Amino acid sequence: MYAIIATGGKQYRVAEGDIIKVEKLGVDAGETVTFDQVLAVNNGELSIGCPTVAGATVTATVVKEAKDRKVIVYKYKRKTGYHKKNGHRQLYTQVKIDKINA
Repeated sequence: MYAIIATGGKQYRVAEGDIIKVEKLGVDAGETVTFDQVLAVNNGELSIGCPTVAGATVTATVVKEAKDRKVIVYKYKRKTGYHKKNGHRQLYTQVKIDKINA
């Protein structure tokens, strides 16, 4: 059984027991989060929502909040001597999928 959820502007295919990284939710570790934007559920037969599946939710527990690895952003224009180096670390929340309610 799996579901496709939408959070943080992205879509994730999840099953019970999966650990995924999503955009920062601002929730402490150990708390429970409910995702109500379930786009599709497959429990033997595929149910696709329009845009979401009615009455379907996914419950997850927050494992931790942290920063992802550093991504280097380097801007360069040739022949002018212009170059600029910048780094970025995206904040994320790691969650463990507990139950798919469909």
